[in-house]
Amino acid sequence: MMTLAQLGSDVSWMAIAPELVLALGAALVLLIDVQFKPKTGGSLAWTTGFVLAAAFGFALAQWLRLADIPISERFPFGRMVIVDGTGLLARFVLLVVTGLAVATGWRLFERLGRRRAEALALILLSAAGFQLMAVSVHLVMMFMGLEVGSIALYVLAGITRERADSDEAAMKYFLLGSVASAVFIYGVALTFAGTGSLNILEQNQFLTQNILLAPGVLLVGLALCIIGLTFKVSAAPFHAWAPDVYQGAPAGLVGYMAAAAKVGAFIALWRLVDLGFPTMRASWAPVVAGIAALSMVVGAVLAAVQSDVRRMLAYSGVAHAGFILTGLLSGIDGIRGVWFYLAVYTLQLVGAFGVVAAVTGASTSRSAISDFAGLGRRQPVLAVVFSTLLLGMAGLPLTSGFIAKFGVFQDAWQAGFEWLVIVAVLASVIAFFFYLRVIVTMFMEEPSGDDHASVGVVARWVLALVAIVTVVLGILPAPLLELAGDAVAR
Repeated sequence: MMTLAQLGSDVSWMAIAPELVLALGAALVLLIDVQFKPKTGGSLAWTTGFVLAAAFGFALAQWLRLADIPISERFPFGRMVIVDGTGLLARFVLLVVTGLAVATGWRLFERLGRRRAEALALILLSAAGFQLMAVSVHLVMMFMGLEVGSIALYVLAGITRERADSDEAAMKYFLLGSVASAVFIYGVALTFAGTGSLNILEQNQFLTQNILLAPGVLLVGLALCIIGLTFKVSAAPFHAWAPDVYQGAPAGLVGYMAAAAKVGAFIALWRLVDLGFPTMRASWAPVVAGIAALSMVVGAVLAAVQSDVRRMLAYSGVAHAGFILTGLLSGIDGIRGVWFYLAVYTLQLVGAFGVVAAVTGASTSRSAISDFAGLGRRQPVLAVVFSTLLLGMAGLPLTSGFIAKFGVFQDAWQAGFEWLVIVAVLASVIAFFFYLRVIVTMFMEEPSGDDHASVGVVARWVLALVAIVTVVLGILPAPLLELAGDAVAR
């Protein structure tokens, strides 16, 4: 039996090729802008698309040869990175989300003028950071990925420089995010003090081979790590930043900011608790369950009283973070359902904010529910797309959201968290109210003013595609479920 100490620690550029491509692509976008000073963003758009496609191609190449990679070569860079199906699936989801976000928010990049290159470079760098976070089994490497991704998002939140609330959103995100990062790294230090290692798998090995009579330091460290990561996914009670940031940041970027951070942080949290500390499950599971229950209740109740669509979606994201945490409590058996939920929810999130940007403006902060009055008459395609995405988030049958919620609820019930599933179902019922309120406003109220909705041809097709996928995966979920199951098994 090969021990962790015997596993290879060679450098493998192929193992981090998607991240390298994204980082180099960010530099290329900036160089093109400096050297050629394009008056339009066409060349930058094509460059960004090529970079994302190249990164996806490298990830796909790894996926196709994954079964042939020996265990000794799956832990390169001093056992800091892991090459496995879960990390590759995270890359696929992040790259697709990034591409959709750039396409649906292109009107914002056009408004940014010469700063569009900076915004595109930051998006590519943040995607690289969260991907690195998803493939890390070393807590310092995970922290580096977290910071690369987060710092880029802090800048993106205030990149328009047009409004005070945008600057305020960026400052709040930066200050609170920095505190959360400090909490996380302090937790990392305490887990090192308790186990003598920063490698998640080595920590698991240590706890399996030793009995800790006084695990207080380790428990505090694990709690701080969980707090730092749940902040990034906007789970209650660490969610206070989300509504203000989602409302103040440019609408064309908010969907990406929310989706990318959730993918990276959730996979990191799963690796931490299920791969690093499964022997301490009795200690951390009640804490995670409490955070999940609080997130679902707080998110659903506060979303129901919002008059701004972006704040409503922010509190909705708090509730969805609780739903996903419910699936994480199921252990390795529930990760397939979690991945299905993450994949479909992030698509819906990017699509929903794409519609908000089209209706209220890509760089504005105003997105009152009254702005959507009569949208079914003014822009029927946008209204149908938005309704489909909202019903998917609500978990209506025949949408992917229903399959996602049913999967994580079923796994949690079988894992012994019946009370949490009951809370989740009640929160889902409350969620139907505020989603349906927006739909009723779009189709049953008179337009409140002139139609300012503006969406490009590409964005329109992308939004329609996201809505179609939401329905198709609700009727035929097997392909994505099988992909998620295959990823976890590999």
